[in-house]
Amino acid sequence: MMAVTLVEETRAGLVENVHLGMICGVNENLETSYHVGNPKHYTYYRSAAKPIQALPIFLTNIITKYGLTSEEAALFMASHRGEVYHIDGLESMLKKLPVNEDELFCPCSYPLNVNPKEEMIRQNKEKRRLYHNCSGKHMGFVTVCRELGYPVEGYWEVEHPLQQEILKIFAILAEVPIPDIKIGKDGCGVPVFAIPLKNMAITYLKLACPELISDPSLKNAVLQMTRIMNEHPKMIASERFICTQLLHDQNIVAKGGAQGVYCLGLKKEKLGFALKVLDGSEDVWPIVVAAILEQIGYTNKETITSLRALKPSIIKNDGGHEVGAVYERFSITEPSINSRKL
Repeated sequence: MMAVTLVEETRAGLVENVHLGMICGVNENLETSYHVGNPKHYTYYRSAAKPIQALPIFLTNIITKYGLTSEEAALFMASHRGEVYHIDGLESMLKKLPVNEDELFCPCSYPLNVNPKEEMIRQNKEKRRLYHNCSGKHMGFVTVCRELGYPVEGYWEVEHPLQQEILKIFAILAEVPIPDIKIGKDGCGVPVFAIPLKNMAITYLKLACPELISDPSLKNAVLQMTRIMNEHPKMIASERFICTQLLHDQNIVAKGGAQGVYCLGLKKEKLGFALKVLDGSEDVWPIVVAAILEQIGYTNKETITSLRALKPSIIKNDGGHEVGAVYERFSITEPSINSRKL
């Protein structure tokens, strides 16, 4: 597996938690420029797939046809946290799109963020499909089915023509033959794809640098989609979450997924990165991504500072007293010429 220690957390000088994982960075020639651990490790995208799963929307004129704002359209790529502005946007989309909430395959739930969840419980509101963090994605799926004449029933099955179209898009962007893509079922019930970590990095390189995409229609769809992600970062997650912090930087396209998966692409530098924290922790993403950006000499220090603020290096207890520290324990170095084929 070739995992390495990415982060250690200590308490009174004793190592309390160790987070193992892998990181891969690729350049515009699709070569491995940086890596720790095994860049060939097969990894499920989880919700890092959402921007790619949304591309069939941007290959149509759905947004213009139904009069969606760009802020609403951002919810197609979101792992929304159920804040008021998320729910307002989703409610507006339900009124505009040819979608009924009970058609969404994602389960009924409460919001992910604690405050809106507790407020709904206080108000005796029931769980809804709309509150699920993947509801925007599912609304997009149903709308695309109606737009392209696909059956809505079964849109969540891998054999459905929409999911087959998404699979083809993944294969193109990741440069992985379809037979080599492993398929599972995601938390919300739709297909989820696993490919080598290097190819996940290639996918996000192309999202950041669509000039590397040969198909003109797909290139334009990526341009429109990523522009919306950067225009409305808080719709993708919410305040004080890593996706939102990174997307405030117009040079970055980024999205995380469950179980420790994170991907980002850098436009000016023409680099794509993918990482997997093997214990599934999302808590250490900010410190890992901040360390990556520091080690490659990323010039926007404000972005790095914002990430460090999300995951301080000092651990404090409930009373605010310093009790431990967090350390990144990896170094992404330029591989030797013989390792570039990894």
